[in-house]
Amino acid sequence: MSSLLETKIAARQHALREQGLLRQRKVLSVDHALNTNASTSSPRFVFKGRAYVNFSSNDYLGLSRVPQLAEALHLGAQTYGVGSGASPLVTGYSDAHLALERELCDLTGHEAALLFCSGFSANTALMKTLFDQHDIVVADKLVHASIIDGLQDSGAQLKRFLHNSLESAERLLARNQTSALITESVFSMDGDCAPISELSALCRQHHAWLIVDDAHGFAVLDGYNNAEAAKLIDVQVVTFGKALGCQGAAVLGSQALIDFLVSNAREYIYSTALSPANAALALAATQYSTVHPELQQKLFENITLFKRLCREANVPLLGSDTAIQPLIIGDALQTLQVAEELRAAGIWVGAIRPPTVPIGSARLRITLTAAHAAEDIATCVAQLAQVLSRVGVPLVTERQATDEHR
Repeated sequence: MSSLLETKIAARQHALREQGLLRQRKVLSVDHALNTNASTSSPRFVFKGRAYVNFSSNDYLGLSRVPQLAEALHLGAQTYGVGSGASPLVTGYSDAHLALERELCDLTGHEAALLFCSGFSANTALMKTLFDQHDIVVADKLVHASIIDGLQDSGAQLKRFLHNSLESAERLLARNQTSALITESVFSMDGDCAPISELSALCRQHHAWLIVDDAHGFAVLDGYNNAEAAKLIDVQVVTFGKALGCQGAAVLGSQALIDFLVSNAREYIYSTALSPANAALALAATQYSTVHPELQQKLFENITLFKRLCREANVPLLGSDTAIQPLIIGDALQTLQVAEELRAAGIWVGAIRPPTVPIGSARLRITLTAAHAAEDIATCVAQLAQVLSRVGVPLVTERQATDEHR
């Protein structure tokens, strides 16, 4: 006889499978013959013996495959060992961590930084530590789940403004004694950018902090990862697992904020620190991206090429100008079908379904990198157009998709 928990698990998994919402891991492997020349070949991996071109990665600048950075990780491990061995407040905080924090501050103009093992833990720790039941927080409707989880744990009163709407944000700021406004620089599912300068001006007017989750913008967008960032943004969360191609995250802000988090953030106090080797790698990746601006240029060339080819093939995109290019299909099962047919053609794209996105807005999330070859981008678009036509998916126009999703 099954226990209550076994029955609950089985029923929930069955329901998710029927709705096309079941999440399962897939074991991917590397065929080194496919990656012998990482500077000229598109990112590829092997699944069940077949090679795929990867259009699902957040490695926007292709840094995860740069030999010099692999050497930096190796040197970091030789110097510090493979792990930190303790919480940062015990013996886990080394000169490798300090060097990375100082580099991030030099880049952004913030006074201080605090490292975490992931962007999710950085966001949740910041929200649940900084705010409490006495705070009113205003946030964009589409902020990341880690922000929502942290705010719910904090007990703060959350008010959400219409996505990227200055008018909606201003109304909430005017009606409430708001502690902070929270947004993202690049939204992870839509790929569009927040009006940071305008939101900053609103926050200054209403004496509220501006907090920006810069996971998908850092090291890619101009303006938020230079010494001017701190003039616009009070707290900036950057991650290393996107454009920097490695692991970890940091909260950047005033020295008073960072000291407060060190004393009070449970995720920081009670977690083993990010390994010094990974901190050394993130430092090397940050410096590498700074001295190789041609990678950003190549990324934007690939974005422009992809959008032009989609326009010529009548493939309707959501209107993003960033590396994240969503194509809303709507139905979760149809979205899975399209993704599977693309895989049959050797193209791997993300099939994003609720609850990651709202019901009725399931989508393909195609991500471009500086490492993609032009011919592979052309193949991706051609196969995408063929599959959409063959499956007969009732596509949403760009204007309708934008209006309905917001």
